[in-house]
Parts: sequence; C-alpha cells; structure tokens
Amino acid sequence: MRVLYMRSMEQVFSRTIRAGHIKETPQEHVVVADETARAALAALYGLGGIAKLRGVFVLRHERGGVIAATLDMQAAVTQTCVVTLEPFEVRIDERSMLRFVPARSLPEGEAEELDPESLEGPDDIPYSNDAIDLGAALAEQLALALDPYPRKPGAELPEEYRGEPEAPFAALAAKFGKKPR
Repeated sequence: MRVLYMRSMEQVFSRTIRAGHIKETPQEHVVVADETARAALAALYGLGGIAKLRGVFVLRHERGGVIAATLDMQAAVTQTCVVTLEPFEVRIDERSMLRFVPARSLPEGEAEELDPESLEGPDDIPYSNDAIDLGAALAEQLALALDPYPRKPGAELPEEYRGEPEAPFAALAAKFGKKPR
C-alpha cells in the first residue's frame, strides 16, 4: 500500500460524489472530461492536447469509510516526441485499483518510507467531508499513465548519438596514456 497525495484539482477537473451514498452493492460512475477540462489538463501536463478523457469507476464500500475502486480509463492525448520533437497521438487504455480513505485515518506529518512492498496494491487517496473527487482521481491517473519520454513510433536517434557511450573517464585515461577498464 502506498499513500498518494493529490494536488488540488478543484479549479482544473473536479467531479465529486458523496462517500456515504456508496453502500455494499457496487456502483458505477462514468466521468468524462469536457473540452474546457481537457484543455486545462493538457496545459497542466505539458501536452499538445487531450482529445478524449473518460473513466469508468466501480466503487464499493469497505470497512471504516474506505471506498475501493476500479478505474477503467481511456484517453487520447497529443505528446511531443523526445527524438524528433514532432507531435503525435497516443491512446491510453488502463485499469487501476484505488482506495479512497478518510483523511482522518491517515497518519499526519509522517513520511512513509517507500520500499517495493509498499508500492504493491492500490493507491490510497485521502478524502474529507464525505466528498470523493473522481475527476481529480482520473486526472491523477492520467498523469501517472503518461510516458515521461514519449517516442513517436519509428523515431530513431541520429547516427552520432547511437552506439556505446564512452567510459566516464576515457578522455582522462587517454591523456595519461592508460587504457580504460
């Protein structure tokens, strides 16, 4: 389990529901970003554009006010290739497991140490005042799904940048007439 603290998305993309309305029977909520929200998110994430952002949440109540969620996200975004600097379209279809947890039940001020075991399982997203923000959760999952170094299909590095990099001290070794190891 890892705790995920989201930046406030109230001005960018917010779709709230009441946690108290979610009972034993799973509920499905569809969240679709309109043109204004997609433009704001594209600017926030440094994208050329977002043509589509849709999430289907299946929510079910667990003990202690915890709401378990499955999110099926579909997105179509325009990213810039890190090799050619050309814009290209990317489709994202991802399933995520989330847990909305009452903020009062999370430890305050303590930094959680990350280890491989703490990264397993669903993200814990705090909520307060009985309000769960599905829009903010969808926007955050989109940010996590984006490739930080997007490469257009078929993009190749120029010839001078391919091959094995030199050893870090090769120039220094050559200056003193030694062979690098």
